[in-house]
Amino acid sequence: MMVDRRDCLTLLAAGMGGIAAARASPRDPTAGWTVINALGALDDPNQPVDDAEVVNITITPRMIADARRSGQTAVNITLGYVAGGQEPYAYTKAAIARWDALIAAHPRDLIKVRTAADIRRAHASRRTGLIYGFQNGAMLGDNVDRVDEFGDAGVRVFQLTYNPANQLGGGSMAPEETPLSPFGHAVIARLEARRLMVDLSHSGRRTCLDAIAAAARPISINHTGCRALTDLPRNKTDEELRGVANHGGFIGIYFMPFLNPSGHATAADVVAHIEHAVNVCGEDHVGIGTDGGTTPVDDLTAYAAALRAEHADRVAKGVAAPGEGDDTHPFVDDLRGPEQFRQLARLLEARGHKAARVEKILGANFLRFAEEIWGQ
Repeated sequence: MMVDRRDCLTLLAAGMGGIAAARASPRDPTAGWTVINALGALDDPNQPVDDAEVVNITITPRMIADARRSGQTAVNITLGYVAGGQEPYAYTKAAIARWDALIAAHPRDLIKVRTAADIRRAHASRRTGLIYGFQNGAMLGDNVDRVDEFGDAGVRVFQLTYNPANQLGGGSMAPEETPLSPFGHAVIARLEARRLMVDLSHSGRRTCLDAIAAAARPISINHTGCRALTDLPRNKTDEELRGVANHGGFIGIYFMPFLNPSGHATAADVVAHIEHAVNVCGEDHVGIGTDGGTTPVDDLTAYAAALRAEHADRVAKGVAAPGEGDDTHPFVDDLRGPEQFRQLARLLEARGHKAARVEKILGANFLRFAEEIWGQ
């Protein structure tokens, strides 16, 4: 078979996959971009563990491989106490120590992110940057000095509340007019003094608006949807979205059931919520916070039983929110796995969004925000 010069170059670029495989591979619209998931995971849902035990937190070769294949540069992972029977402070301290050990055991694959420069280093070295983040402020107790303690330990994102109310303010399942507490005000002031990220995801409307008004620096809602499109408490009103953006902050859209009234969200719903957020906030303030990882569930049929058990557990803990159920996947079926970011980029481009805007949404906006909050 005769092979011309163009095909020889294609072979060299594609490796042993051959000319046909190389020609069949679609263009990677995210090539060279810094893709950042403002709230996600490094996990494997095919290997469920009892996360009440910190020792069960683990990293497998597949998790690392899928994260690398996805093109993801960095991800804000939830660690420490969220809900349940664990003692929040002790459990969170143990979780931080466990993740530090896991990163130390995988120096060629992972890097702990403390500054925006660490994200750039992760990109340059083709490692996955792990941003330590909380999804509940319960571990602070009534001691604002714990902000310093956890900040010194490398936590960079402090979400004030989960779905119920806590000592800082109201979550999305608390009465809507629950205010930011005096302690919540003190925590925001200390977080800003330490140049740490204030995240209003899961907050109730009044607490969110109070926090926006109280903040002297930009703040974020790292994973949410738009209530104007789907009226559920886990989504944010235009007033909340615009308030964060007008103060220079960041909004991340999630890949979650709350994007569709049926609870069965699709990739088209993700695109619609991103577009609405861009229209409300401007293209410089919107990104993604998928609330999921890059390793997909392999068998959705077998997963059904695990999902029912997980939902029952959330109901028992009092943290289940309207829009989630025992048959609603906590991810978007047609936008998951290592291809999710490239697929989203293609969908946005198909809707007429220019590459420069899509690059902002896939990570550049979060990186700019991180630089402003954490420093270079």
